[in-house]
Amino acid sequence: MATLFAISDLHVNHAENRRFVEALAPGSEGDWLIVCGDVGDSPADVEWALALLAGRFAKVLWAPGNHELLTQRDEEEGARGEARYLLLVELCRRLGVLTPEDPYPVWEGAGGPALVAPLFLLYDYSFGANVAPTRAEALRLAHAAVVVCVDEFLLHPDPFPSREEWCRSRVRETEARLLGRPAGMPTVLVNHFPLLAGPTRLLRHPEFAQWCGTTLTADWHQRFEAVAVVYGHLHIPVTSWYDGVRFEEVSLGYPREWAQRSWIKPGLREILPGTGA
Repeated sequence: MATLFAISDLHVNHAENRRFVEALAPGSEGDWLIVCGDVGDSPADVEWALALLAGRFAKVLWAPGNHELLTQRDEEEGARGEARYLLLVELCRRLGVLTPEDPYPVWEGAGGPALVAPLFLLYDYSFGANVAPTRAEALRLAHAAVVVCVDEFLLHPDPFPSREEWCRSRVRETEARLLGRPAGMPTVLVNHFPLLAGPTRLLRHPEFAQWCGTTLTADWHQRFEAVAVVYGHLHIPVTSWYDGVRFEEVSLGYPREWAQRSWIKPGLREILPGTGA
């Protein structure tokens, strides 16, 4: 029986994670794999990992994380912002990997049919309201706790004036696409960042939540009839439920994190048919 699997936050620039990815394999020839962001910090790392996985799974879908979009200090002349994202989209298309810019495929296997929608939405700092009434105060608290996201220095929003504006533009475009799906078609919503703030309450440092999503998508799991929502970014692999919808945080994380979780075996997460986690 074919299975829809998911994983995120592979961070293959770490040798231990690269060896982990080298060992990943489907259970059957019809298996699909969702990779929802933070594959690596460079286009070369992303290409290596996705090429390997696309050669093994029947279909691979990718949604970008923040790390793929970082312009490293040694490549300041390289593509930034939206141009970098579109460069990665073209890389994926050469490999046969589906992106948020491609038609959403329908999973027809067990647990389906369901429209599997990889999304690229970013964040607008609105989750920071959990710790402070203004963005400036939330950022001050993050600096005081020494948990400022690297995006503040390396994730450029060009040609948008800010990451918030880029996020809002992506939300508008994506919302229109989802509203145009076939009537009554269930979805599997895939985004690197959680679609609502609830999962960020598990963070050791709540100040980091401001870089974790947008409140504009808080009801999408209901509006778009999601049978599952898949995300990463938090490095807290857990299954949770909101309004009767299953949310799966599927990150591998950094070696020091997944190697220490003796109670969680790192690997692929089954999304559909979704026999329970």
